[in-house]
Amino acid sequence: MHDVAMTEPTSTPTIDSQVHAYERDRPERPWIGTLHGPSEVTGDDMVLAMDAVGVDGALLVSPWSMYRFDGSYALEVHAHHPGRFGLIKPFDSRVESVADEIATWAATPGVVGARIMVMGAPDADDAGLNRILAAGAKHHLPINVLCWGKLPLLGELARRNPNTQIVLDHLGLTQPFDPPAPAEPFADLANVVALARYDNVAIKISGACTLSHRPFPYSDIWEPLGQIFEAFGFDRCMWGTDWTRAVELLTYEQGVEAFRVTDQLSDSERSALMGGSLARIYNWSPGIGE
Repeated sequence: MHDVAMTEPTSTPTIDSQVHAYERDRPERPWIGTLHGPSEVTGDDMVLAMDAVGVDGALLVSPWSMYRFDGSYALEVHAHHPGRFGLIKPFDSRVESVADEIATWAATPGVVGARIMVMGAPDADDAGLNRILAAGAKHHLPINVLCWGKLPLLGELARRNPNTQIVLDHLGLTQPFDPPAPAEPFADLANVVALARYDNVAIKISGACTLSHRPFPYSDIWEPLGQIFEAFGFDRCMWGTDWTRAVELLTYEQGVEAFRVTDQLSDSERSALMGGSLARIYNWSPGIGE
């Protein structure tokens, strides 16, 4: 697949919808928390992993667990690997100036999105969440939302912000950091599918393999994923590995190849899922320079 993509310019690039990169904990850029994974996975490491399996580009999400709202390392990675990564970082909804912060971020080379980590028990009237979503609409910046266990809230926010492109992270389902997978990993599937009624909501099919109770190629994930594909359509679904959060459950190659070898996808569906839909939703594709 990779050789074809390199020789046929019209081929859809393979794009991972979510990866993380980080350097070792050091005084110049200290970790605030700990992300499950190796002691470091630098931008160089991530590019090597992608090259080994023919992934052309990825959305590089600055890891909240380590850096909170500081996206400086992601910016460094982008500078060292132009054209390989679109950048996303989290924003603090409690900051009154968050709309101005998003305006500055949106104007930064390489940036393709912003992220909200929904915590606590906010409601749909939350001023900060709505400021971020409104800023996303104003600057044509997709807003990625992690809201495990709070999917009805996201539906109400989507209804109130119809001009904002919202992207639901990680299938909207709680995912493990270590094996085994939860006993009922798709227990909240009905609430995920219900979000398809909002045309402005897309979904990352990221980390899906970590929900499997079976070994590679994870045959038990396809029936519930099929319900998501049917509800949202492949034009709103985007494959991703959630590397490096998934390192204790599978290799990067397995996270990629599971979607290539399955017979549950047609060629056109696979093309949309593994790059085509992302390129349209984020208005970004890998390229030489930006």
